[in-house]
Amino acid sequence: MNVNSNKYTYLFATVMVVVVAVLLSGLFLVLKPYQEANIELEKRQNILKSIGIVVERSEAAEAFDQYIKQSLVVKNGEIVSDDAMQAFNIDMAKAIQVAPEEREVPLYIAEKDGENFYIIPMRGKGLWGPIWGYIAMLSDGNTVAGATFDHKGETPGLGAEISNASFQQQFDGKTIMSDGQFVSITVIKPGKTVNPSHEVDGISGGTITSNGLSDMLADCFIPYVGYFKQKTAQLQ
Repeated sequence: MNVNSNKYTYLFATVMVVVVAVLLSGLFLVLKPYQEANIELEKRQNILKSIGIVVERSEAAEAFDQYIKQSLVVKNGEIVSDDAMQAFNIDMAKAIQVAPEEREVPLYIAEKDGENFYIIPMRGKGLWGPIWGYIAMLSDGNTVAGATFDHKGETPGLGAEISNASFQQQFDGKTIMSDGQFVSITVIKPGKTVNPSHEVDGISGGTITSNGLSDMLADCFIPYVGYFKQKTAQLQ
């Protein structure tokens, strides 16, 4: 075959495309288990971070087993399963597509320094994409012990500030109930706080992300409200 002909050029290009595609597909299949393992470890890191446990990714699995004593599946305030793997494998991106009252969601029960904490996952929408996080509640089922949030593509210096510790620390000590009724926690314009027990300062210039975070909190708390009300009643 004439290596200078158009036919040879097209054939060579086609073969190279096929070879590269096969190699990339093979590489993807080889690396996929490692990618999935890293995602799971990062998830464990974030769950632990909500109760102030910060560990390296290589230590996340061991620390998770040490602090997380039970993983439940909750629906409309009731426990529907105590299968730890079922709870951990729930995809929150899919779960939030279901009405809150019909949604099955994970609840992680942790023990740290002799105290119990209830950790719940959050998933919502920011300005440019999904936002997510974990809220840890004290044993009273009403008071926030810690929070961690992250995002996919919020604007640096604006909406992306939800991933900063200074923003997240505002949630410590906030409550989600008022006179026995669920009120959630609202992210408002900085300096406009009216009810400090249930409000935190939003991000200057990040109004849409702040509103998205408020909506996420109001939506994602709902499946747990009945469960937390029971905990509150038990302490009275």
